[in-house]
Amino acid sequence: MVWKPHVTVAAVIEQNNRFLIVEEETSNGIQFNQPAGHLEKDEDLIAAVKREVYEETAWHFEPEHIVSIQLWRKNPEFPSFVRVCFSGLCHSYNLNQKLDDGIIATHWLTRDEIAAKEHRLRSPLVLITVEEYLSGQRHPLSLLKSFLDLDHA
Repeated sequence: MVWKPHVTVAAVIEQNNRFLIVEEETSNGIQFNQPAGHLEKDEDLIAAVKREVYEETAWHFEPEHIVSIQLWRKNPEFPSFVRVCFSGLCHSYNLNQKLDDGIIATHWLTRDEIAAKEHRLRSPLVLITVEEYLSGQRHPLSLLKSFLDLDHA
């Protein structure tokens, strides 16, 4: 069997000292997460995070920086995830957009309100990434290079 990590994207979106968080139904009950999800076939990482934010929150998202790239596994029995975390700004909320299945609501929470829900966070990466963002950790989007459908003939 070939081991492959799951590639995911996440968005740290801050406005007025509050962060956009989704409340979602999971196999472990109701949990809180950044807008996040899996990279899909034929999609680059920036397109993936824009899509995921829109599908989960109805906000259009413009990534400005990479906060971090994380390798995470809950324990040896669970899959591994490579998670690329972006920061940026939201604009153009679509009131009529149906949110992804499983999304209960979106919330704008302070760092302390997120920390108070630590036992209900989807993973420890939610708070870790907020803290990385608050510490000023930012990397240029130009670090990402996509080479999809290149002709090597």
